[in-house]
Amino acid sequence: MGDVKTVQPQARADELEDRLIDFAVRIIKLSANLPKTSAGKHIAGQILRSGTSPAPNYGEARGAESKADFVHKLGIVLKELNETSIWLRIIERSQLLKRELLLEIIGENRELSRIFTSSLKTSKADLDNIIRALELNPESHNGNGKWRMVNGKWKIFF
Repeated sequence: MGDVKTVQPQARADELEDRLIDFAVRIIKLSANLPKTSAGKHIAGQILRSGTSPAPNYGEARGAESKADFVHKLGIVLKELNETSIWLRIIERSQLLKRELLLEIIGENRELSRIFTSSLKTSKADLDNIIRALELNPESHNGNGKWRMVNGKWKIFF
């Protein structure tokens, strides 16, 4: 019929992880090209830390033990991407590297940030729906905690 391509969730997650790894490699190369001045060394260390962190943190999120753990770890991925964005802008404005060398990596950082912002919003909404369902119907819980009414709301205590 058409050329519509559907991507399975696992394949999409693998693709995102690969993009984050490629991004980290680009950050490593970028940091190695910063000047060996005190400012260049400082910024290199900072962007190396924040720019290589999203890939392993996403790997941790994929293996999360719960939906809440996934949301938390996804938030760390986004936080590190946001920090990296600021370091890239500092490098650009201070002209430590030529602007042409930064344009693609800035674009990829922006795109990854948008993807993870959207994913985090969706995951938070899913988690909120789960919590709301448990609050409205405490009998549906699998018995791993004790439910008690506190201030007119059902709360679970482990």
